[in-house]
Amino acid sequence: MQGLVWKFGDDIDTDAIIPARYLNTSDPQALAKHVMEDADPTFPQKVQPGHIIVALKNFGCGSSREHAPLAIKAAGISCVIAHSFARIFYRNAINIGLPILECPEAAEKIAAGDEVRVDLNSGTIYNLTKDETYQAAPFPSFMQDIMDKGGLIGYVQWRLQQQ
Repeated sequence: MQGLVWKFGDDIDTDAIIPARYLNTSDPQALAKHVMEDADPTFPQKVQPGHIIVALKNFGCGSSREHAPLAIKAAGISCVIAHSFARIFYRNAINIGLPILECPEAAEKIAAGDEVRVDLNSGTIYNLTKDETYQAAPFPSFMQDIMDKGGLIGYVQWRLQQQ
């Protein structure tokens, strides 16, 4: 995957990702219309499919709502790269099939507006703008399978068909 970067700082909580005032729905497209608007009011109108979010430490902290990664995925974000993720956000992202990578070096060096290419299988992040490469730990094969199937539900359905 390859896309333009949106950069955010430390401790972007789930209320900044999808404000609680919009949690009266779980419709992904309705949530996408308000994704990240408390962190950057222009984000929902400017984000394009394939764009990538890069953040610093503790991305997705706060409540355990699954709406946060769902809104990001529905907005067309192809991947989130961060120095670190809150554990519940990390798990929720995997459960819904939102690609995420932890890579402190990439989180620090990538800037807003950079063009980045990501290979999830190897964990390689290539900054085309700066001609730099960063290495994240790739997912184990079973987690790659979950991501490839669009999340945990798709993975379980696929596994049941294999039996």
